[in-house]
Amino acid sequence: MNKKFRSSCVIASCLDLIGDKWSLLIIRDMLLNKKISFKQIVSSEEGIATNLLSSRLKLLESLEVITKRKLPENKKENLYLLTEKGIELAPLIFEIVIWSDKYVREYNKTMNAYDAKNASKSVIVSSVQNEYRELVQKVLRQARNSSD
Repeated sequence: MNKKFRSSCVIASCLDLIGDKWSLLIIRDMLLNKKISFKQIVSSEEGIATNLLSSRLKLLESLEVITKRKLPENKKENLYLLTEKGIELAPLIFEIVIWSDKYVREYNKTMNAYDAKNASKSVIVSSVQNEYRELVQKVLRQARNSSD
């Protein structure tokens, strides 16, 4: 995939790759909502079009943010899992949550509530990352066991 960058700025370069809203929402759904299939991701309340979802999944796969696997028992269905590179986006996603809860709520009163439960950011991020890593290991074990 030919990657084009509009400048040498590190922020702009990152946004050129993963900065569109759909990519970040896909990563959110995978990381926080444990969605691993196309059907699960497309069912999100934001209503991404299937062609857009397909293109974003291909982009994220080409960037090695996600990996795509086939289900052994159903070769037609793909599983999408965040790679370690994708899992390491958790602090960014979490900071967006905090900022949005603090500054966007006044514009969208129906927004989900954010409850930090008095835990530190690093504890929450680490917990989310570790839970996701456990999910990946479980899914991979199940895939191996069903292919035996």
